[in-house]
Amino acid sequence: MTFTNQLFINGQWVAPVRGGSFDTIDPANETAIAQVAAATAEDVDRAVQAARNAFDHGGWPELSGKVRAGYLRRIASLIRDRQQTLAELEVRDNGKPLPEALWDIGDTAYCFDFYADLAEQLDAQQEKAVALSDERFSSVARKEPVGVCGAIIPWNFPMLMAAWKVAPALAAGCTVVLKPSEVTPLTALQLADIAREAELPPGVLNVITGFGADAGSPLTEHPDVDKLAFTGSVPTGRKIMQAAAAEIKNVSLELGGKSAFIIFDDSDIEKAVEWILFGIFWNKGEVCSATSRVLVQRNLYDALLARLVEEAERIRIGNGMADGVLLGPLVNAAQYEKVQTAIARGIEQGATLLSGGKRPNGHDKGYFLQPTIFTDVSEESDIWREEIFGPVVCVRAFDDEAEAVASANRSRFGLAAAVMSPDLARAERVARRLRAGIVWINCSQPTFTEAPWGGYKQSGIGRELGEWGLNNYLETKQITRYDSDEPWGWYIK
Repeated sequence: MTFTNQLFINGQWVAPVRGGSFDTIDPANETAIAQVAAATAEDVDRAVQAARNAFDHGGWPELSGKVRAGYLRRIASLIRDRQQTLAELEVRDNGKPLPEALWDIGDTAYCFDFYADLAEQLDAQQEKAVALSDERFSSVARKEPVGVCGAIIPWNFPMLMAAWKVAPALAAGCTVVLKPSEVTPLTALQLADIAREAELPPGVLNVITGFGADAGSPLTEHPDVDKLAFTGSVPTGRKIMQAAAAEIKNVSLELGGKSAFIIFDDSDIEKAVEWILFGIFWNKGEVCSATSRVLVQRNLYDALLARLVEEAERIRIGNGMADGVLLGPLVNAAQYEKVQTAIARGIEQGATLLSGGKRPNGHDKGYFLQPTIFTDVSEESDIWREEIFGPVVCVRAFDDEAEAVASANRSRFGLAAAVMSPDLARAERVARRLRAGIVWINCSQPTFTEAPWGGYKQSGIGRELGEWGLNNYLETKQITRYDSDEPWGWYIK
């Protein structure tokens, strides 16, 4: 990984203009993994100009979707060839268990293949005839790439989130400046090297590493960026939207969540417990869609809590590279402190800490935290209302369907929600009443590249994945033609 202290601009590995660098840290042992280049505004400008030139003069948008699909498939193939290495790097950089990382990298490759298919389909769908009321005219609606895209990704699914933006953008004919989180930059750099090996034309994908103030802000504010795509926190999303407003840039935002999981008393306890665990402890709870608010119908409440605690306390915690580990360390010291503060605040505000909430025995190094379960949580408490982004779940009882739906919807977020009941008519009814962009029935967190992803309210704007993800990177142009030989005759008679 000799290129880790460099930036990928215009198809080349280059040093940052000011020569800055920073360490990326293994959260399992708090040691440095690699030194990474710290980009500044000068480097961002170089990257944006490379992307601008590739879009305006490099011919990338003019290539057929079939040709662009060939590049995407080569990238997918190279990712699969390196799947084990990339997954291990993700574990070291992020802390997630290796089986989860392998799953992520597999999904990353599939994402590029999926959008290769859509790129090919775009050739046939790029222009659509529009029926007009005046037969003297003909019209088509044409889909065209939006231009240069600034893509800013989070640290919880580093390579997968890069794919969610880069793959559809390239499929659409856009060029990209990708800015990964400074917390987990390593697989984004690997993606750049894979793009180089796939012989992606210079400037089509550029990767700049660095901090938000030094690299992220100059990217969002750059006048030659046509679109901003961001996944991350609400406060940062708000700043990006404000920056985009200055020049009316196209923007898509996938922000925070505080997703509810409604479990009715006719549900199977074992299935409910399994999906609660998966909904909050997968990826250490560092998941924007995590079902961290669990609402259980009162008749099932006590029995379910007992099984939930029993199974949560059996989860093996440790270094993500160790066999059998299902809960790795939180991503860094700042996130560890944030989650610990939230737990302390929950106790202070009167919630019952039923299980976990502490550093596990035998883990003096690393940002490890026990799976944490709160009960007796007020709807007004911070831990019920605010996103924690860690392995912390809050459980409340409810009496009837109307109460559960109202409680679930009482949130400024609306990314995801889940409902469990063998009564599918009721489950479907509740799903349609929940104010969320993603609703799961009898499960929590399954994510498919083919289906739309995004939220209501303060959880974001726009949709990723599926055909909706491709549309994020397309503009619609009307082309209307006057076909009659007759003079128009309005002014000249």
